[in-house]
Amino acid sequence: MRRLILPVLILSLSACGARGRLTLPEGETPPPAPYGAAEAPTPADLTTPTTQQRPSRSDELLRQSDERPNDPFQLPPQGGR
Repeated sequence: MRRLILPVLILSLSACGARGRLTLPEGETPPPAPYGAAEAPTPADLTTPTTQQRPSRSDELLRQSDERPNDPFQLPPQGGR
C-alpha cells in the first residue's frame, strides 16, 4: 500500500499546473452572442473579471474624526407602552 502512495501523489500533483489559452475544440461552434450584444465575447472577455467581481481596494485611512450631524429622526425609545 505504501508503494502506491508516492506514485499516486506525484501523478495527482503533475496535473495541477496545466494552464494554457482557451480554444474551442475542433468542430465546435462558439456560443451565440448574448441578447442585445453586437458580437459574441471572446474567451479573454469571458475570463477577465469585472469590477463587480473583483472590486478595487480602498486603503484610504481615516485622517480626522468628524462629529456626526444631529439626526432629527433618531428618537429615543419610548418606554412602557
